[in-house]
Amino acid sequence: MMQAFVLTRYGGPDAAELRDMPRPRPARGEVLVRVHAAGLNPVDYKTREGMLKVVQRYPLPAVMGNEVAGVVEALGDGVTSFKPGDRVFARMPKGAMGGLAEYAVVPEQFLAKMPVSIDFNTAAGVPLAGLTALQALRDELHVSQGSRVFIPGGAGGVGTFAIQIAKWLGAEVTTTASPRGRALVEALGADVIIDYTNERFEEHLRNMDGAFDLLGGETLLKSFGVVKRGGKVVSIAGMPEPETARKDLGRGLFLITLFWLASYRIRAVARKHGVKYRYLFMHPDGAELAELAGLIDAGTIRPVIDRVFPLKDVAEAFAYLESGRAKGKVVVEIAGASG
Repeated sequence: MMQAFVLTRYGGPDAAELRDMPRPRPARGEVLVRVHAAGLNPVDYKTREGMLKVVQRYPLPAVMGNEVAGVVEALGDGVTSFKPGDRVFARMPKGAMGGLAEYAVVPEQFLAKMPVSIDFNTAAGVPLAGLTALQALRDELHVSQGSRVFIPGGAGGVGTFAIQIAKWLGAEVTTTASPRGRALVEALGADVIIDYTNERFEEHLRNMDGAFDLLGGETLLKSFGVVKRGGKVVSIAGMPEPETARKDLGRGLFLITLFWLASYRIRAVARKHGVKYRYLFMHPDGAELAELAGLIDAGTIRPVIDRVFPLKDVAEAFAYLESGRAKGKVVVEIAGASG
């Protein structure tokens, strides 16, 4: 048996609890990881609340957690890239979760060896946010040398990676931050910083090549007006659109139609400005995660961890994440190890 944070029903904070669960066993092509730390992300509490049931409905009870760092404990048949004792990190399979536990099984292709320059707690905050930023900026926005990109909310978990990855790709980065977050985004390399507490970014920005929206709502709608015609806005906080169902989720006509209806207003605003709109569900990718590990070890990217909570306080960690106060990532330490 092992201790795990388990979703028992969909709902508020009391819908998940710490309990003993059977230790998983690796199937063919899977790796059993002794988890040292797990990162938290908004997708975790959105999953708990049932907001993502149309996309992914988990058989309950289900162990929560979408990203881990730990040590390889055992190998399933056919695994050749890792061996017991390897320090690894991963974004968990979307259809399984399972990271907020003492042990987790991960498909071999989703795993990568941890950066040697950071500890487990820091590594646990990388996979989901880092891969999201990389895929949005490089694969969707095609950011390259000289691109002008707008990243509102740059001091958050994804934003701290996005600023650094955009700079690595050669972009000029504009972001929004409060006075409290200004020093952080400036240190990460942001070129232009707009204080959202007393300035409106839509009054200052024009002709951006693209925008990576992390906030949704009015920020997303106003972002279309600051991007040049023919540009693109990629969001992880707006409404999914038809390409999300086809490309990211591999779903059919029902979900495509549902997302078409749900995103109609956003797509209408995008069309008005002559801008493309894309909602991104990132995908786990061990090869891209290994690339991020190399960038971290080279000093090009610095993961930003706001707070680390012990597993016994995981409910408090969720509450802190949901408060919106975090600057960088929130991590839960599972095994009491930090290096």
